Amino acid sequence: MRNSSAQSSATGVQPTSVGGMAGSNLTFRVMEDLGVAIVTGRYSEENPFPIEAVLCGQYNVSRSVLREAVKMLTAKGLIAARPRHGTWVQPERAWNFLDPDVLRWLLERKLSFQLLAEFTQMRMAVEPVAAAMAAEVANRSDIATITNAINRMIAAEHGDDDPLTSDIAFHVAVMRASGNRFYAQLCDMIDTAARFSIRATNYFKGVEQASAADHKKVADAIVNGDADAASAAMRFLMQEALDLIAYAKTQTAKPVLPTHGIESQIPAE
Repeated sequence: MRNSSAQSSATGVQPTSVGGMAGSNLTFRVMEDLGVAIVTGRYSEENPFPIEAVLCGQYNVSRSVLREAVKMLTAKGLIAARPRHGTWVQPERAWNFLDPDVLRWLLERKLSFQLLAEFTQMRMAVEPVAAAMAAEVANRSDIATITNAINRMIAAEHGDDDPLTSDIAFHVAVMRASGNRFYAQLCDMIDTAARFSIRATNYFKGVEQASAADHKKVADAIVNGDADAASAAMRFLMQEALDLIAYAKTQTAKPVLPTHGIESQIPAE
């Protein structure tokens, strides 16, 4: 096993220290670092994925830890491997965009209006339907969770809760209340991407947080069992987000606000 400095020179990449970690935490740390390296283009078709021995030395980990991390990245569609052919980075079209880690890495790479628009279009196709279904099948526990999220959003308007997490909690609660197991599977992905999209759309709307009143229209319709009203109110929220993203695409770079940490990533596209 070569030393770190030798490997850094050979690969052109500074090694990441993951010493002191054990078990699955170490595996996930290696997976995270390699995932970011792939999504940011450090490893690509032009910059081949390093061989196993180099990566083991770079991260100072065993082959078993590295292979488990590589297996996780393979499941996410980022890399592929074949005996006697090695391991290589897959083209972006093969990546699993529904995987929360992949989506987060993509959004952290560069906040893209096009990616946010595509994500919101997907939400437009799903969330109004989920809201309508929730109006028809939500049970008492579902209603309580949705109502709690709305109360949190109202409290956030007075500075008594977090506006971002309460907003996300509402959308996730509606998805789960739909009773659709496939929609429930999308909740982690929506949680991940909404952390970027909600901040961006609020920023371009010129507000610090989403309107609790507009979200309450969805909740009230669900509570009243009005599927059409629930769908229409949720569609309004999604369309507003799409319109704001479309508007943002037309703007030059705007002054940034350092408070959220996301505005500094907003590009002029």
